[in-house]
Amino acid sequence: MKKRQIAILGSTGSIGSQALDVIRQHPDHLEVYALTANHQADLLIRQAREFKPEMVVIADESKYRQVKEALSDRPVKVWSGSDAIVQVVEAAPIDMVLTAMVGYAGLKPTIQAIKSGKAIALANKETLVIAGELITQLAVEHKTPILPVDSEHSAIFQCLAGETQNPIDKIILTASGGPFRTFSPEQLEKATPQEALKHPNWNMGAKVTIDSASLMNKGFEMIEAKWLFGVNPEQIQILIHPQSIIHSMVQFEDRSIKAQLGLPDMRLPIQYALNYPKRLKSNFEALDFNKFNTLTFEEPDTNRFRNLEFAFEAIRKGGNMPCILNAANEVVVAAFLENKIGFLEMSDLIEKAMQTIPWIESPVYEDFVETDKATRKIIIHEMK
Repeated sequence: MKKRQIAILGSTGSIGSQALDVIRQHPDHLEVYALTANHQADLLIRQAREFKPEMVVIADESKYRQVKEALSDRPVKVWSGSDAIVQVVEAAPIDMVLTAMVGYAGLKPTIQAIKSGKAIALANKETLVIAGELITQLAVEHKTPILPVDSEHSAIFQCLAGETQNPIDKIILTASGGPFRTFSPEQLEKATPQEALKHPNWNMGAKVTIDSASLMNKGFEMIEAKWLFGVNPEQIQILIHPQSIIHSMVQFEDRSIKAQLGLPDMRLPIQYALNYPKRLKSNFEALDFNKFNTLTFEEPDTNRFRNLEFAFEAIRKGGNMPCILNAANEVVVAAFLENKIGFLEMSDLIEKAMQTIPWIESPVYEDFVETDKATRKIIIHEMK
């Protein structure tokens, strides 16, 4: 049986590392063809020595020599720079590209992978937030499948299996509520990055964990769901589900609801995407209902967590507004992690950007590039 050749963009991050764990469990079905990383050279080297890819890319060009010399005894091509990440996805043997890069950086290589006809396992939700219409059009044009890796979208995807003739009435995206679910506005004003990074259920990277604490992550997932499943924002409901056992649900026109359940473990949706349409046996811990005999739900509070409402505003406005939302969020999250601004200040600055940056109704790729630059510039200026 031919092994599926996988390129992992962002192999040293949380999703990339867990994807390698999945591949490690299924060496008869999956094989690493390419690995890319931003700056974690030491980990990239260890991964390359274990999985023996054809090529690796370190985006940080100052670390090229370190990676090249460390792998000099292996028959592996070593490249560097962000352009090399875009080029690597074009390699003919690659069957699937797992886009696990964080933020805006994932947009260009995802576009190139689609144009190269590679199946996309999408973990970089910002790609669809920034340019959902462009990405979905390209996927149709190049007949490229986009398989969701986010646990919520994987859940929806699984619920829709066998339902191609049945229209969706409503998608219900569940959210844990993050570490600040019960915080008062006064507590949120004093919240620290260290507190925000203590997610109650999930093991994620710093950026995604902060987005979860502010509910921006759920706003991004709402936008992503719109493009992945062809629904309107009005058909997407957000529910806080602190136990993180039901990963999302789909309601059909007959009012029947299907849900996908499991323990909070990102390896499960990663494995489902990498092996789709097959379900392979795993050693993941199974859900024991005796331990989770109470599942609760509540409405999100958009007065305390304004970012969720900003996301709905952005997608209703359309055009380059979601790109503005994403760029502003990337800058303020980085600033919050560095203790330069407070938790609630992130929302103030995002709102400022959405009110200031010129709106473009029908943007092309170059408009997204310029919008991203302009938004980052104004946020940095506002923080001085």
